[in-house]
Amino acid sequence: MFDTLTATAIFGALLLSGMLKGATGVGLQTVGLALLTIITNLPNAISLMLLPSLVTNIWQASVGKEIRTILIRLWPLFLTATMTAWIGAKALKSVDLTFLSALLGVILITYAAFNLSGIRFEVKTKHEWWIAPLIGSANGILSGMTGIFVVPGVFYFQAIGLRRDTLIQSMGILFTALTLVLTFSLQRNGIFTIELAVWSVMAVVPAILGMMMGQLIRQRVSEAVFSKFFFVCLILLGTFITFNAF
Repeated sequence: MFDTLTATAIFGALLLSGMLKGATGVGLQTVGLALLTIITNLPNAISLMLLPSLVTNIWQASVGKEIRTILIRLWPLFLTATMTAWIGAKALKSVDLTFLSALLGVILITYAAFNLSGIRFEVKTKHEWWIAPLIGSANGILSGMTGIFVVPGVFYFQAIGLRRDTLIQSMGILFTALTLVLTFSLQRNGIFTIELAVWSVMAVVPAILGMMMGQLIRQRVSEAVFSKFFFVCLILLGTFITFNAF
């Protein structure tokens, strides 16, 4: 399916995104998808990232002791996100990939810019019951259309004041659920083929190797500095993808 040069580029993209994940705790799905979209088309990129994402997100979701508390508080967001991801995934078959690739670029720029700016929203507890389903619906649709799981769910987690460990575990649960839904949805729509599934399995190896390398980098480089570098690179990648789509 992929020639030697393309396969090498895919291996490198997964290795680099895994390094970012190991060094900063984020970036595997986001950077991996961004780089793979440059190497191949968006549906293929999403398919290749499914199993590496699933493996790392299950691990992220299982680390911590607050799963029950998280599910009780955030189930409306998780439920609506998984339900609407099916709708978004259908766009990969019906919507021009030029538009979806440009949308991916805009989401990457937005996510990185907000993190660099330090802007934080606040959602009061009394409003969570109606805001959470809206955020979940938007998150699910955008995830299905672009394969990016972080927007706007991660902003919402920050807005309700989740502590770092709870935030990371909440992201793991959301991302795991969305990965499972996308896997079945893309398979049903004929996008996630057996051949792509094999490639996705192989993609787990460079992703894990990259994470191990990233953990070594974390011990030597300031996490704050590395995070800023990560988000600046994400803006550059998003800008390139957006303009390259047209």
